[in-house]
Amino acid sequence: MALRRLDNRAARALFMDRHALLERPSGNAKGADLLELIQRLGFVQLDSINTVARAHDMILFSRRPSYRARNLSRLYEQDRVLFEHWTHDAAVIPMAFYPHWHLRFQRDAALLKSRWKNWRRDGFEQQFESVLTHIRDHGPVSSSDVGKDEKKGSGGWWDWHPSKTALEFLWRSGALAVVGRHGFQKRYDLTERVIETHLCPGNLPCDAEQTVDWLCNAALDRLGFATSGELAAFWDTVSASEAREWVKHALIKGHAEEIEVTCADGRARKVITRPEWPDPTNLPPAPGRMRVLSPFDPILRDRNRAERLFDFHYRIEVFVPAPKRKYGYYVFPLLEGDKMVGRIDMKAHRDQDVLRVTALWPERGVRWTDARTRRLEAELDRVRRFTGLTRIEFVGKWLKDPV
Repeated sequence: MALRRLDNRAARALFMDRHALLERPSGNAKGADLLELIQRLGFVQLDSINTVARAHDMILFSRRPSYRARNLSRLYEQDRVLFEHWTHDAAVIPMAFYPHWHLRFQRDAALLKSRWKNWRRDGFEQQFESVLTHIRDHGPVSSSDVGKDEKKGSGGWWDWHPSKTALEFLWRSGALAVVGRHGFQKRYDLTERVIETHLCPGNLPCDAEQTVDWLCNAALDRLGFATSGELAAFWDTVSASEAREWVKHALIKGHAEEIEVTCADGRARKVITRPEWPDPTNLPPAPGRMRVLSPFDPILRDRNRAERLFDFHYRIEVFVPAPKRKYGYYVFPLLEGDKMVGRIDMKAHRDQDVLRVTALWPERGVRWTDARTRRLEAELDRVRRFTGLTRIEFVGKWLKDPV
């Protein structure tokens, strides 16, 4: 029997619906409402680059324009309904998910102990007890508070001093928790001081099979449809073989069905989805307004998936030498309706109180009309208010030809 097929438009609609991008950007963006949004997304990736605003703030702002950075800080640092840990990168995650991270703690402990022996300077394992004792006696610390008599390296992740490596290892393996950031530098405390006792590692059994089941189910719910590899990559805890086995059993039990989605280039791709979900062709159309997205937005985080669905090839060029960059240091994707229509190079110059736009590249096949410019200006004005700046400035011949 032929598999049910979703055309490309329907596939995009389902994926965007799962990531809160089909509804009009509006609504409360603090407290329980903000927490509900983060639970819906699964997690929000943290990133230190602040050319306009940090990635996590842009992700939340693009869905709820009333959002402000202090709203996330309150949930994380005061209310303790979020915790920070690792998915495919550092992220804030709903505290309700914390029990499902015990497997991650175990796996990171085994992986990092062997990996970091080769990548980092020797001696970090000998610092575990002294770091824990220092925190127990003096309270939360940052990496600059420990290992003061140790030789400091270049500052790169590959050359941390042993006590900083010990801090990171103890956090990644669950003995420490991050209680917040100061100037984006993490502050660590003993897990039992931060996490409710009954949730702490050692007080709650870690059932690997149940955890894998929860992680795969939660990934599918947030992706809308996926291959086993995409399920494994979502949280980056489940192995490829575990995800394949989970898919096999989900199909047998009727918890998932195999379908085909049509990619932007017309090719069909086999994936699984939920049999009980409504026909995505009945979902509401995406809002027509333009939105500036973070390069780490959930719909773009998997670059290959974004290219298959939206025909949007995107790569971060932060580490590319300036003369070799195709676009710019940190270029923001532009979403209009359900299409990626361009990318914009801009920066908040806070010393001059201006949001400065230096370049915008429409995607191939996108005609940049006066109406699009007005939608862009409306969105940039929202971004300007979000960043607390007074004015917007377009520099020279900012509208470029597609590359």
